[in-house]
Parts: sequence; structure tokens; C-alpha cells
Amino acid sequence: MTQLIDFQTDPSRYRHWKVEYDGPVANLIMDVDENGALFEGYQLKLNSYDLGVDIELSDVVQRMRFEHPEVKVVVMKSAKDRVFCAGANIRMLGGAAHSHKVNFCKFTNETRNTYEAAEEDSGQKYVAAIKGACAGGGYELALACNHIMLTDDSASSVALPEVPLLAVLPGTGGLTRVTDKRKVRRDRADIFCTIEEGVRGKRAKEWRLVDEVISNAKFDAVVTERAAEFAAASDKANVAEGITLTPLTKEFGADGAVTYSAVELAIDRDARTATITIKGPDSDAPADMNTFQAQGAQTYMLRLARELDDAILHLRLNEMELGLWIIRSQGDPETVLAHEAMLVANADHWLANEVLQYWKRVLKRVDVTSRSMAALIEHGSCFAGVLAELLFAVDRSYMMEDEFEGDNRPLATVTLSEVNFGSMPMGNGLTRLETRFLGEPESVVAAKDAVGTALEAQDAELLGLVTEMLDDIDWDDEIRIFMEERSSFSADAMTGMEANLRFAGPETMETRIFGRLTAWQNWIFNRPSAVGPEGALQRYGTGVRGKYDMERV
Repeated sequence: MTQLIDFQTDPSRYRHWKVEYDGPVANLIMDVDENGALFEGYQLKLNSYDLGVDIELSDVVQRMRFEHPEVKVVVMKSAKDRVFCAGANIRMLGGAAHSHKVNFCKFTNETRNTYEAAEEDSGQKYVAAIKGACAGGGYELALACNHIMLTDDSASSVALPEVPLLAVLPGTGGLTRVTDKRKVRRDRADIFCTIEEGVRGKRAKEWRLVDEVISNAKFDAVVTERAAEFAAASDKANVAEGITLTPLTKEFGADGAVTYSAVELAIDRDARTATITIKGPDSDAPADMNTFQAQGAQTYMLRLARELDDAILHLRLNEMELGLWIIRSQGDPETVLAHEAMLVANADHWLANEVLQYWKRVLKRVDVTSRSMAALIEHGSCFAGVLAELLFAVDRSYMMEDEFEGDNRPLATVTLSEVNFGSMPMGNGLTRLETRFLGEPESVVAAKDAVGTALEAQDAELLGLVTEMLDDIDWDDEIRIFMEERSSFSADAMTGMEANLRFAGPETMETRIFGRLTAWQNWIFNRPSAVGPEGALQRYGTGVRGKYDMERV
């Protein structure tokens, strides 16, 4: 699987999803083209999915927020007869490289989390209307919805059969949502996750695996009725018109370089590093939300979020050997803060809210990315407000101190805003500063007292906002030594170390999915019981049971 994966798509190119808009209700219909696989070697039968199907779903969910803010309820259903969704395509999983499997699961997790949070963040409630078999990743699609409806017939059931059938775990939060979200009793969850046939009808409702069970004859009518009820009860403001998410400007250069309008991505394959440079605004902040909405997808804060998001996904799936990411910025921090302030001041406006919520999701994507990351706060940088969050998301940050010979750029500064103290939480429910200063709450207070101040190196280091400040004499050598050392370490050890260090503090459903579940699945995907020559993924469909390594480790 060496082809370049493109995460950008649009409704005119969808092969697997259809959307029908009817005022405040949208029907999101899964109709997977079995011949539309992202790679060769398998067919997407029974509404099974691969990364290509999920890229489309992610695009649907994003466009629902920005292009169709009038929508208050999204009903997810299947166009196939007697099947809702068979889950992740097993042939795809069996033939994929380990790295692809793990990154595929991570992306699907992020997509599920996005529409699961849509009710709280955007007032869009997702309802799963299940007719037919709903197994594995198919049930995980439903679990991430805010309400699950199941038809009561002999063909319709919900199941998580990965353990008995494939010797792997449900990879998209299934185990965690069953216990933490649906609050299924442990013994019942144990039964449910170890049977292939799943659970149907009244038992599914009794075990809290679904919210409603409706007779087949009344199902469609009740789904329509329930969607209308949810829409009527919604407190989401009525919005007449959204904005269009126009295609990103993106050019590929030599040796993997990618240039966007506000992001530049440079590659050093010998050093196994990628450098992400963020450019500050090229114009003043819009005067008001009417101007902002008129600019649409070209307004700086939204354009930058989309480009940075795309760059992260590109590096994750297409450049897996670039183990160290360096994040830089160049621009005017005051102008960055002005663009941000306009959004914050109008946070009750649907579009301002959506842009801020999008930044929250992009930063969370940084948090869970399995790469070493460092930020360089150089002269002329613009790490201010939401962009300063990147300094607290990376593993280390280095800041230039005092003037550098021959460098006439403005001195390096870090400027905090109110955004850094609540509206951009990590998956653990804490801000990045609260996580950084877990044992020092007084340091968070001290940082908050500095909001709005352009902090030069000594003040930033004193407040604990940067890892180290370096002067003109030491900068080049210290950065080079750090980068060479980091790139020389075991990639496996770095992935494990970073994931454990990044999420201090309380555990949440989200941290369990990306930490505990992802780590176990990562390990299981390497084990012979699942992926060995006689493992369950390789033998699936042959009629011969996988041969398991029975040693408990």
C-alpha cells in the first residue's frame, strides 16, 4: 500500500455515502460501492468499509457542520437490504501493513468522536436507525451516535464479534463505549463481546446496547417521527445558510514537500524529519461576522485549521518513517490574536463556534499523533493564543533568547489568550496547561495572569511555558543534537513513551480509546493469533479456524 492517500474529497466524488437534506433533518445513507475499495485485492461487500469509506464519512460530518448548519438531527441508515454495516473490511485488514491498520483505526476513532460530539458542540444529534445485521465496526458506527434504534426482526442484531471471529479487538472504541457510554453490565458485556451472532430485539434494549426496539412494520415511520421530535426539542438556533468548504490550495514539490496557503511542509528523509511551518495572517481580521461569513472558507482561522489538519493526516498515512515533526511559525502574533478575538467575541454565532470547535479537534489530532514533536519558537514567530496551544501539545519546545546576529526579525515571543484556559481541552478533559502543570496549579494561575503579554524567552521559561531557551551561540548545535538524538531512538519505544507522557491526569472515555484500547490493539495486530500465517485474519472465510498462540503474556 504505497499509493498516496488523499484525505480531501467532496460530495461530487462520493462513492459510498449519500445525504438527503430535509430542513432540520438529514438522512445519512451508507451505500458502499463494493468495487470502490481504496486499494486492490478486496471488495467492500455488505457495507464493509476501508479508509476510503471513512474519508468520505469524515468529509460528510465536516460539511454537515459548515455547509448545512440548519441540520439538527442526522439519521444514519443503510441502503442495503438486511445489513446495516458489516464493519471494517476483513480482507483489507488481513492484507494491510501493520502501520496502516493502526493509523486506519486511529482515523476512524477520530471520525466517530467528531460526530459523537456534534450534539454538544454544534447541536447536531446523530441517530442510528439499524435494520439488518450491524456487526463490529458497524455497531461502532452506531455506538458513536447519540441515539440507537433497532428494528425487531430475525435479521437485525448488534454484535462485536472481533474476539471470537478474528482474534482482535473492536478497534474503534466499541469496548469502551459499551461499558463507559452505554454502561452495559460487565458480565453482559463479556457475553456480548465473545459471541459471533450478536444480540437482537428486546434483549438488546434490556442490556442497554440500543435505546429503542421497534417492530419492523412501524420502524421507518417511528424513525421519521423520532427525528422530528428531536429536531423540535433542539435548542440549536435556526440558521438559514452555511458556507461552502472550497477545495484546499495544495501543491506538491520535490522530495515530498507540500505547500498550502498558510502551511508549508518540508521533508528531510535522511534525518527522518518533517518541518511544519505555519504562516501568520496575510490580512487584518474581519470587522464583523457578516464579513467573516462572506469570506467563508478563505478566512484565515478556518483556512489554517483545514490546511494543518490535512498536513497532519498526510504525514500520518503517507510519511510513516518521518518520526520527528518540527513545528515552526512566522508572522505577526498581534494579528493572530485579532483574528482569534473576533471569533471568541462572537462565540454564540454558529460559524464562529464551528471554527473554534474545529480548532479543538485539530489540536486533539496533534495530541494523539504517534510521532515525536517539537516546536521552535524563533524570532518572527507567531505562537499566540490558539497557536500557542501547539507549544503545549508537542513533547518539547525551544525558544530563541535575545538577538541573533544577522537576524532582524522581531524577538521571539509567546502570547497567551483566554483560549488557552478552557475552550481547547485535551481528551482527558483538562487544558494543555493544566495537564502540563498537573502538580502545580499555581503555575496555571501565574500563566493566566500573563494573558495578553508578549512574553520573551526569559519570562516564558520562568512561567514554565517552554522547555528551554537558547541564545545565538547554542541554538544551532543544541537543536541539531536534539534532532539527531530523537531520530536515533527506537520508533516503538518513542511511540509508547510519548503516549504515556502526554495524557497525565484523569482518564476519560476518550483517553481510554486512544490510550488503553489503541495500545492493546496495536500489540494484538502484531500477534500470530491475529496476523500470523495461520492467524484468524488470514484464515477468515476459509472455513478453517485460526491457530492461536495460547501462551498468556
